[in-house]
Amino acid sequence: MSPDSPTTPAVAAAEAASVPHSVVRTEPAGSAEEAAALQGIPLAALLRTIVVRRGEDDYVLVLVPAGRRFDWPKLRAHLGVSRLSLPDADEARDVTGYERYTITPFGATRPWPVIADEAILAQPVVSIGGGARGVNIHLAPDQLVAALSADVVDVTQPEAPAAD
Repeated sequence: MSPDSPTTPAVAAAEAASVPHSVVRTEPAGSAEEAAALQGIPLAALLRTIVVRRGEDDYVLVLVPAGRRFDWPKLRAHLGVSRLSLPDADEARDVTGYERYTITPFGATRPWPVIADEAILAQPVVSIGGGARGVNIHLAPDQLVAALSADVVDVTQPEAPAAD
C-alpha cells in the first residue's frame, strides 16, 4: 500500500469509528525524529505500536511514545503474567495484517487489546500509524484511547540517551 493510496484499512477503521482525526501523508521517514519533523509534531507525540505476545494466539498492542521504551516488568505486572515476548516481523504481520513500521491497532485483522502508555495523555495531539509507510493518523489522545478501548497505564521509561 503506498502513501498515495486514497485509504488504508487503518484510515477506513478510524473513519468507521467516527473518531475525530486527520490523515497526514508524508514521504516515508528513516527515523522517529525524521517522522516527527515531517509531520510537524514533537517527538513525544509520535506513537509506535508494539506487538507483544502474551501466549499462544494471544497478543496485546502497546502504544509507546517515541523517545520512550516499554518497561518489561511494568508490562508483565499490568498483564499479570510472568512471560512476554516479541514476535518476529512475519508473525506480527500475520496477527495484525500490517508490515513492520506500519502496524497500528486501527484496522488490524483482529481487535487485540490495546495498552496506551500514560505519557501520551500529555500531548494535545498524537500520531499513530495509518497502515502504510508515510500514512499517519493524528488525533487527540483521549479520543484514541476511547476509540480503541485502550487501557492507559504507566508501562514505559525514557530511552537512554545515545552515547557519543
